[in-house]
Amino acid sequence: MGTDKRSKRGGTSGLDRRDFLKTGALGLAAGAATGCAGTVEVGAFRPPIPGRDTPDIGPNALANAAAVPSGLGAPPAQPFAAPPIDQVRIAYVGVGGMGTAHVRNLVRINGCVITAVCDIREAHAERAADLIEEAGHPRPALYTNGETDYERLCAEEDLDLVYNATPWRWHVPICVAAMENGKHAATEVPAAYTLEGCWELVETAERTNRHCAMMENVNYGRAELLCLNLVRQGLLGEILHAECGYLHDLRGIKFADDGEGLWRRDHSWTRNGNLYPTHGLGPVANCMDINRGDRFASLVSMSSPSRGLQEYAVANYPEGHAKRAETFALGDVNGSLIQTAMGKTIYVAHDTNLPRPYDRINKVQGTRGIFQGYPDRVYIEGRSRGHRWDEAEAYYEEFEHPLWTALREASIGAGHGGMDFMEDYRLIKCLREGLPLDMNVYDAAALSAVCELSEISVANGSAPVEFPDFTRGKWREWGAWPIVGA
Repeated sequence: MGTDKRSKRGGTSGLDRRDFLKTGALGLAAGAATGCAGTVEVGAFRPPIPGRDTPDIGPNALANAAAVPSGLGAPPAQPFAAPPIDQVRIAYVGVGGMGTAHVRNLVRINGCVITAVCDIREAHAERAADLIEEAGHPRPALYTNGETDYERLCAEEDLDLVYNATPWRWHVPICVAAMENGKHAATEVPAAYTLEGCWELVETAERTNRHCAMMENVNYGRAELLCLNLVRQGLLGEILHAECGYLHDLRGIKFADDGEGLWRRDHSWTRNGNLYPTHGLGPVANCMDINRGDRFASLVSMSSPSRGLQEYAVANYPEGHAKRAETFALGDVNGSLIQTAMGKTIYVAHDTNLPRPYDRINKVQGTRGIFQGYPDRVYIEGRSRGHRWDEAEAYYEEFEHPLWTALREASIGAGHGGMDFMEDYRLIKCLREGLPLDMNVYDAAALSAVCELSEISVANGSAPVEFPDFTRGKWREWGAWPIVGA
């Protein structure tokens, strides 16, 4: 994005980005209250999700998506590294299913201790405290006084890191509260689902000199790290194209009366785009050196009609049930095409409302070869037999990523085949040794920005929309993520 566009935006609106977006939020809330939801039946529609700061996805959003807020400081000359911490003191916020899995990992990692736990359900907090105590650590302080008790925790506790696995709308507020109170922050994915939230994380991290990490576990998958090692060894040549996604039948989870069913389906009521891009996009972005030699530049997105959730409700709930009256904006399949500043291309899919086996695609294509997931296979010119795939398994002996070589045994039993343990291990190692994080706040913002950018593109007839440059040009100077070890 050129400087002229930023100055034009500021000169015409008279508002900074936050004021502009807040004005848009008021407009949508008023529209929803007066029945602008179209065919939604009376009594079925509920207000926009609390905490969604930027519901304006019309032409103004299309024109201003890449705008950089005024008043930001300069990004660091090199990826940020904080002073080393000998013993990382952690507070964990949100200890349902995923949060509890992280607690189980962290109590097994040397050099860290969970000293506080926050959850709106006291039983969940007590369960996590029991796990921590059973691992030989002191019982943590518990914060269970409602949805915003994390604010008291961040202000009162003597901590190094606040880590959260809460519903999406809390990711930005919790991370900001942590950094404002002098703590590093880590969050489950996506880090934010609005551009405003992405910029708030970047601005706060820069101003407070604190880390803000998005914990993308798939970056540490065995196949994904094998692919990255093949890329780094040059076996695939110059990487030109990738395909990825999150293709997962979530109908049962979205309609459940507990866990993610309490909040995840809500996003489908009013949003239409790629709501969950980071699992597929994280690993291929690393292979393509995003924010480290290249960056996401523009996006085009389109969605299919919405059928899957409505049909599931009809098939599984009796006549007159409230869930049968719900309607959904989210298209069943969303496809987004990203072009990078260097002209490379990435296809990103979102498909969670239809019957299907799980898939993340995980294709990385270069001038000398290709890696393709589901099933994992490789073709390398001059090494593979003509026009035939090699099973990826044949490459592990020679090209296994050193992180998996070192931690495979330690990760047995951890979530998602061990990748969850590895991401937690690397976070603690980087904090203890004063290293830059594997995924920093700029990576968190760039990957999470796909959420709103895809919504904007869909809402405007699949028009191209520009990405903000969260690094403000530093992507040209920062080095690629190296092949890290344990």
